[in-house]
This record gives sequence, C-alpha cells and structure tokens, in this order.
Amino acid sequence: MTILAVTMNPSIDVQYPLDHLQLDDVNRVTTVRKTAGGKGLNVARVLHCLNHPLIATGVLCGYFGQYLQSRLEADGIRGDFAQIDGETRSCIAILHDGGQQTEVLEKGPTLTADDAAGFLDHYRGLLKKVDLVTISGSLPGGLPTDFYAQMVHIGHENGVPVFLDASGAALRAALEADDKPDLIKPNDEELGALIGETVDRTDLARMQQQLQNPLFDGVDWIVVSLGSKGAFAKHGDGDFYQAAIQKIDVVNPVGSGDSTLAGLAYATDRHEAAADVLQTAMTCGMLNTSEAKTGFVNPDRFDDYHAKVTVTKF
Repeated sequence: MTILAVTMNPSIDVQYPLDHLQLDDVNRVTTVRKTAGGKGLNVARVLHCLNHPLIATGVLCGYFGQYLQSRLEADGIRGDFAQIDGETRSCIAILHDGGQQTEVLEKGPTLTADDAAGFLDHYRGLLKKVDLVTISGSLPGGLPTDFYAQMVHIGHENGVPVFLDASGAALRAALEADDKPDLIKPNDEELGALIGETVDRTDLARMQQQLQNPLFDGVDWIVVSLGSKGAFAKHGDGDFYQAAIQKIDVVNPVGSGDSTLAGLAYATDRHEAAADVLQTAMTCGMLNTSEAKTGFVNPDRFDDYHAKVTVTKF
C-alpha cells in the first residue's frame, strides 16, 4: 500500500534559532537547519519515519528545486516531481524569545496553463502506483482556485481516495464541487470561515451541529484540529469523536498538523478502525512537537505517546 504525498508549492525550509530577535539590527545564528519543505513534504517525511511506502510529488524548478530533490534523496524519500521553469521558493522560520516564531515566506513560481496540464498528466500516471493521496498546502500562483477540486475528481476517477489539507478558496472550491475530498482537516478558525459562524473549541455540542452543515455532505472524514485540546471529528454518516491529548513539552510545533495528516493517512491505509485512526493521528502530531526537526517522528517513542491520547465517541 503506497501513499502519494502532494506538495504543489514546495520550499526549502530554513530555521534560524535565536535566543532573542533584535529588530533593525544584525542577528547572528550558530545553528541553521535546512529541510525539503512544504506541508506535503512534511507528510512524506513522517510516513517515511513510520516506514510506510510513499511517493512525494508536486512541481520543482531551478537550482533550488534540484537542491530540494537532493535533500529528499539524502533522507531516503522517493520523489517523482513535474519540472517547470522558474525557481523553487525558500521559507524562513525564526524561532526566538522563548517559543515565538516569526516566518518569512517566499511566494514561489507562477505556473502557466501548460504547467498545470502537464502536472495533471503526471499526477494521472502516479495514481496508477498508489492507494491513497494526500494534498497539502497552498496553491502556487497561476493555478485556478478549483485545481485541488480537479485533483480530487481525477483521484476518484482512478479509484483512489484523496485527503485534502488546504484552506481558503481552494478548500471551499473542493467542498462545493460534486466530487468531495474523502478527508479535510480544518482548524476551528478555518471551519468558522467555511460556514460563516464563530466556532468555539470548548463547545463540542455546538461544533457537532456545525459539522452537519450541508457544505460537508459527502466528506467521509472532517477532523477539526483544536491545538492543545486535541481534535474533534465527524466520520461517515454521523459518528462523532473527541480526541484528547495529555500535556507534553513542546520543542518545535512546526509541522505538527502535517504529521497529524500523515498519521490519518497511515492509519487509514492500514485499515484501522475509526477511533484508532484518530489516536494514531494525534500520536504523530504530538511526536512531531517533541522533536527539533520539522515533520519528523521517532517511531521508538510511538507507543509511549499513543498512550497519552484518549479517543471517545461523542
């Protein structure tokens, strides 16, 4: 069983740890971490940590695209990307002042209509080799808002379920299409934006009603991320679950949502029961926050953290 992890706007992620960020002055760092980044590549890295077969895909371009590919290869991750003109972006995260994070994110390349069509042809070929697709992150410039909706439809045409972790107009377009994603993973603010209501993460009874909005009809899994409160989820025709997590020491929160998606895909691809899918997903998210690396879990600690998650039917 193989999972295809899609990142349409990959980046070289650079982390600068500082004790204190001094504005309008020189800041010197002694340790720099550079990884093949983008939300879907974090998903791919976690799946690799779990020793699950995967293919990472998306679009790469220019010298930095070659560098990103080399970093994936060094990590032992199988990549099969479409190549376009331009230059792959970099994203800088400055970790400073006792847990604060300041980010500088480049926009990335703008794709042409030919680039878009070429990638979809590439995607169709990869679907013959995989059993489940995850799509993560923002759309690069030039792609239509319904591009992810198109990818969901093509996945289903090939008998492959598609998990979508996106936000804003791209997510709404996928939910308004006839062919819905099999799973979405909004946080409480993103959920509120979708339905035009305030979402209170402490009022799960109200959230249960909100997840029954007609916009979500046909979506098999809606997993609402609640940060340190865990998650609340709707599955199938009307089963609801609360996933609670114990407090842990957080080293690096970056990529925890992507790690959660990796856990959802991993457990689904292994045909785990619904409650177990959520427990595995929360475990992966927690494991990621306990590591300095982004999109990384230590499988040797899996059982210990798995025991820190409680999933109950709501």
